[in-house]
Parts: sequence; C-alpha cells; structure tokens
Amino acid sequence: MDNYEAFKADVFRLTKIDLSSYKEKQMRRRIDSLIRKNGCESYEAYVKLLKSDSNVFDEFINFLTINVSEFYRNPEQWDLLVKEFVPELIDKFGSNLNIWSAACSTGDEPYSLVMALSKYIDISKIRIHATDIDKQVIETAKRGLYSEKSIANVPPEYKKRFFTQIGKSYQISDEVKRCVDFKQHNLLSDPYPKHCDLIVCRNVLIYFTDEAKRDVYVKFASSLKERGILFIGSTEQVTEYKQIGYKRRYSFFYERVDE
Repeated sequence: MDNYEAFKADVFRLTKIDLSSYKEKQMRRRIDSLIRKNGCESYEAYVKLLKSDSNVFDEFINFLTINVSEFYRNPEQWDLLVKEFVPELIDKFGSNLNIWSAACSTGDEPYSLVMALSKYIDISKIRIHATDIDKQVIETAKRGLYSEKSIANVPPEYKKRFFTQIGKSYQISDEVKRCVDFKQHNLLSDPYPKHCDLIVCRNVLIYFTDEAKRDVYVKFASSLKERGILFIGSTEQVTEYKQIGYKRRYSFFYERVDE
C-alpha cells in the first residue's frame, strides 16, 4: 500500500474520524484487509471508491468502529453498579438522573442501564442519552433485536419481563426502548454533554492512543457533575486520574472530585 499519512488525511476530510488517534499497527492491518476485500490496490483508489459508493462508505465506517457488545458485560461490575452506585447516585442527585452511555454500540449497554435503574426508579421516568460514531449500529440499537448469546448475562427476571423471543432472536420491549435517546457522536471531535451524573464508556478506548485516551477522560471529567461517576471497561484504566480530577472508587469506577 502507498501513503498511509495521505490516506488518514483523506479519511478525516470524508468522515471527521482521526485515524491518528487509533493505534496505527492494529488499525492499518484492519483497513488494509478491507481495501483488499474491495479489490483496490492503493489507498488512493479506495478513497475514490469511498466517495462514489455509499454502501462501501457505510461498510468502511462500520469496519472502523469496533462493535463488540453484550448485555451486562462483566456481570460482577454491573452488580456493583446496581447495588452500590445507583442508590448512591439517587441519594446525591435525585431520581431524575442524567446518564450518558458513550460509544454505546448496538444498544446493549444503555438498555442494560435502563434495566439496572428500574430496580429503583419507575421505568417510565428513566432517560438515557446514548451515542455512537457509527450510524449503522445506532439503527441496530433502535431495532433492539439480539442473539441469545448477547443477552446471556441478563438477570432472569429481566429476560422474562423485557424480552420476547422471536425465532432464535430476542426483541427488547418498547418499554425499555422508550427510555433511550440514540444519537451519532464522535468522542474525538464532537462537543460533550454537560452535567452528567453517570457516564458509562466501556471497552472502547483500548483502541485509542494514550494521548487520545487521556483527552477523552479529561473531557468526561468536564462532563460530570462534582461527585458524578465514570464507569469504564474491565481492560481499561484512567492513568493520572488524580491529576485529571477523579477519585478511584474501584478498579473500573471513578468519581469526579474537585480538590
């Protein structure tokens, strides 16, 4: 392949996705594979194809964004959220919580949040702001149809209450869907929501460079209210969290503090 730096600039102009913020070796390997699949012999040829074929363009965006998700991923961490942090947040901020599920992928995470909150709050009053860079996965999230594997960790009472089996798939209820507002959002370039009580962003930033990760965590801190909570993934950590403005509560839970 030819000039990857020029390709990154072309991609940014087309998509506003900055490939420099992703780990290059890993991302380049994925992109080169996709380019070969589409029969192109150079980055320049592939850019021309992206501009002329909307299906190839959508495929590229979907391929770039890593969409591996499941309900209640790492159940012990969700158990901690439900038993300790949700009651604490309600005690601090009231039941009308401002919650952002960032990089929400196919909706498993925000829908899990709705079910977790329903233990303490009337479901008709729950609102989750959910965002992802990939409009295709947002459409998948809005449909709310999942495999048996995706919902394997959902507590049995919630499976019974909130899912209907359709063939080999499971449809989430409209009652849950109505609680989530999905929008497209780029963590690296778009403005962040403000005054959040809880931000959930899990297993996404592992693909970013250290510099990009720190920038996102700084922005998350600015988005959170004082004493708000950030919930991250099981393979992630916020380095220099004290300097950014966090107090680490557990390995994957950080509290916004002003010191």
